Amino acid sequence: MKEQLNSIRMQAEQELSNVGTITELENIRVKYLGKKGELTAVLRGMGALSPEERPIIGQLANEVRASIEGRLEEVKSELTKKERGLKLEKEVIDVTMPGNRKMLGKKHPLSIVIDEIKDVFIGMGYEIAEGPEVELDYYNFEALNIPKNHPARDVQDTFYINNNILLRTQTSPVQIRVMENKKPPIKVICPGRVYRSDAVDATHSPIFHQVEGLVVDKGVTMGDLVGTLRLFAKSLFGEKTEIRLRPHHFPFTEPSAEVDVSCWTCGGKGCRVCKNEGWIEILGAGMVHPKVLEVCGIDPEVYSGFAFGLGAERTAMGRFNIDDMRLLYENDIRFLKQF
Repeated sequence: MKEQLNSIRMQAEQELSNVGTITELENIRVKYLGKKGELTAVLRGMGALSPEERPIIGQLANEVRASIEGRLEEVKSELTKKERGLKLEKEVIDVTMPGNRKMLGKKHPLSIVIDEIKDVFIGMGYEIAEGPEVELDYYNFEALNIPKNHPARDVQDTFYINNNILLRTQTSPVQIRVMENKKPPIKVICPGRVYRSDAVDATHSPIFHQVEGLVVDKGVTMGDLVGTLRLFAKSLFGEKTEIRLRPHHFPFTEPSAEVDVSCWTCGGKGCRVCKNEGWIEILGAGMVHPKVLEVCGIDPEVYSGFAFGLGAERTAMGRFNIDDMRLLYENDIRFLKQF
């Protein structure tokens, strides 16, 4: 047994002197010191020794184990230093080389315009309200005084999931939900995506963005609407901007108006951007229809309100002199990096 122990020590020393990696070192440790290792196998035979021989063999076995463990630690330390040195050699950085330039992202022109609109109205005390894009027919049409078979539905043809569920054609349903769940005074804007079954061209898209606003309180008048829109236009397009209201019809407002702003390019003189008219249409507005207030549980004899809505794409096209709406959706970096 002494010979076996001494032989194990010599074999282990020889193998350890030729180790090249940490993995090989671990294999040697398991081979000699593991539960099924050679040293363990020898020690299992100590039960057959006489009482006088056991202490001698036990002491020798401990010496062999200590010798192998000590040598394992030495080799491990050497291999770790060697591997660390090789890694550092590979990771040497030449500080004289130019760095790799990282491209920085920018806001999309639509996001720029929508955020600017939000800032204007938040500054006037408005809150931001959001609602589902997959909407009930009731909220998208009926609660807005557009019953089934109403001709106004023809110009807002959209994508139906079934007879009662559709993709919203406007963010006005959010206004209905707000009025149902909140008592006046109410001052909100409702930005978001909307969907209509429009053919894709330079000025139309089946998916676009709206920002609508709603104010409901006692004593709200058309004059308040005009003052709000004038302040909005000057904040967004410049202090010299003027607005013009033209009579129109919307089922959910009465009276209703289309709202134009003086051309931001020519100041109202007439140019290519405004088609030589001096004015550019940007939104629709009006006083909230009494039937809409009643549907939401608000007494039209006590409260009144105004609402307005504008398309973010049209506004962005005007702001940045873009002549084709499709450019906003094509993700062409050459186009987007201009903003």
